[in-house]
Amino acid sequence: MVLANFSFAQYDPKAFEILEAMSKKYKAIPAFEANISYTLSNDVEKVSEEFKGKITVKGDKYKLVLPEQEVINNGTTIWTYLPDAKEVNIDNAEASVDEGTPTPSRFYEIYKKGYKYLYLQDQTEGGVLCEIVDLVPEKKDPQYFKVRMNIVKKDKSIQSWTMFDKSGNRYKYTITKFTPNAKIEDAFFTFDPKKYPGVEVIDLR
Repeated sequence: MVLANFSFAQYDPKAFEILEAMSKKYKAIPAFEANISYTLSNDVEKVSEEFKGKITVKGDKYKLVLPEQEVINNGTTIWTYLPDAKEVNIDNAEASVDEGTPTPSRFYEIYKKGYKYLYLQDQTEGGVLCEIVDLVPEKKDPQYFKVRMNIVKKDKSIQSWTMFDKSGNRYKYTITKFTPNAKIEDAFFTFDPKKYPGVEVIDLR
């Protein structure tokens, strides 16, 4: 059961050691790109969907590209572009994210605030030995009640992470290719409506 360890989550020293090593690894990388496989599943609703995407991160800035949307965050402003609808929603970066919700630019340090954490076991995923750590929000009514991180034991890189929500949905992100020290200009993390003729701009700020 996905709830099995919920009530037992704690500030586990072994989990903390693993998470600290993982965080240190990613903090040392100025910018990186990663190809991802994104899976949405729900056993009750019999839903299983998979998409391919790409994440680019530079400090607090990130760009997440999925088939149905692009999310661009320059650290101050966040744009959510929906190609099929030909619209882009603009919001303040801080206002658009619930506290403790993982984002591409801080997925490696969310455990530092608002979470308890517990090491579960070593487990092989995709032929790679990983250390499995669960993060459980301290608040009792978050959108996501658990985040499970599969961290490669050998080098403390992230193999995948899965977010569990109250509706029974599981959102799993698996890194299929990782490119560290990518050369990326800051301008990459902005959305220019002029380059998208006919796009409707919805400013929520």
